[in-house]
Amino acid sequence: MSASTQTLTDDTPVIPPAPEQGGAGLGAFLSGRLRQVGIFLALIAIVILFQVLTGGTLLTPRNVTSIIGQNAYVLILAIGMVMIIIAGHIDLSVGSVVAFVGAVSGIMIVQWGWPWWLGVIAAILVGGVVGAWQGFWIAYVGIPAFIVTLAGMLTFRGLTQMILHNVPITPFPDAYVAIGSGFLPDLGGGTSTFEPLTVILGVLATIGLVGTQVRERAKRVKLGLEDEPRSWFLSQAIFTAVFILLITFVLASYRGTPIVLVILAALILIYSTVMHQFVFGRHIYARGGNLHAAQLSGVDTKKVDFLLFVNMGVLAGIAGIAFTARSNSALPGAGTGFELDAIAAAFIGGAAVTGGVGTVTGAIIGGLIMGVLNNGMSLLGLGTEIQSFIKGFVLLLAVAFDIFNKRRAANASK
Repeated sequence: MSASTQTLTDDTPVIPPAPEQGGAGLGAFLSGRLRQVGIFLALIAIVILFQVLTGGTLLTPRNVTSIIGQNAYVLILAIGMVMIIIAGHIDLSVGSVVAFVGAVSGIMIVQWGWPWWLGVIAAILVGGVVGAWQGFWIAYVGIPAFIVTLAGMLTFRGLTQMILHNVPITPFPDAYVAIGSGFLPDLGGGTSTFEPLTVILGVLATIGLVGTQVRERAKRVKLGLEDEPRSWFLSQAIFTAVFILLITFVLASYRGTPIVLVILAALILIYSTVMHQFVFGRHIYARGGNLHAAQLSGVDTKKVDFLLFVNMGVLAGIAGIAFTARSNSALPGAGTGFELDAIAAAFIGGAAVTGGVGTVTGAIIGGLIMGVLNNGMSLLGLGTEIQSFIKGFVLLLAVAFDIFNKRRAANASK
């Protein structure tokens, strides 16, 4: 029986058509994913540009390690901030909470003599309490997040200055300082060309990440839900593997894996899983995409809002510990402007101004774009006024691109 005359019975399996793999199919797919594809290409272009302009200094092992250390706490904040933005909120207080948590840890560990690990745990819990305080006013009293966190920015900055008496607390124990500026043990004893533990971790991370991508794609193909061309999937997988291995061997040729990078990688893995595979993550997207529809669907949006800000407080606490450890000092002015960097990272990474859209990975890439821009411009000797101008312009372009993409999609659906 020919395909044109074949009839379907109840027992006949329905096989969905395979996605088009040709150039036209790939072009249409990429056109529909401009937001996601654009940030990857932007990061690659910026890295190449500054690598050329700095004469190869950007990607030297020492400088790559410096970029990670200088931006880890902002990237940690960006993870929580993108979740807040996806839900349709904003948090202006995180920079002040970073300073407050750092001050609290300084008092506990340096002045009171607590064990460093106990001070770290207690300080992060303080961050969670701060988040709960703000989440209560937002979720259950109904005050807009912009107002509550603006008040929090002023309140916790003032509290930081009060408890420190505008005087830094320093020094911290070496074990505490290692959180922000230390490295994993060198299994080669300092004699290896490439630090063995870093190479092992990098190879395992590459295998695990690419393997996960392959398994997830196989599941989608089996269910007939895959619309991503095979050529683009392979390109992404190869790029991911090459990128991770490149960073691995760059780090392994210097001092190995920074401890703060391990913390950041663990947080990225945990929160990416939460946002894509847990009910709470789906509720965040639902709450930001359409609040009324989410409420009608039975989502407890008040609880979601409350937990979001508790989570943001905890992440701000972790970022505060990382920053204080790196600087080996609890400073009254710590965290100034961190909230703006975290917000910029989320929007550059593809989060929508109106909520409902964004990813943890995108926010990390957005943060890396900002970090590479900062580092590259500093290597070129550009003044802070020029750096601020360029970063502001990049943020404006990112939001404008988001709006353009939405209008293009709306016109295409008509």
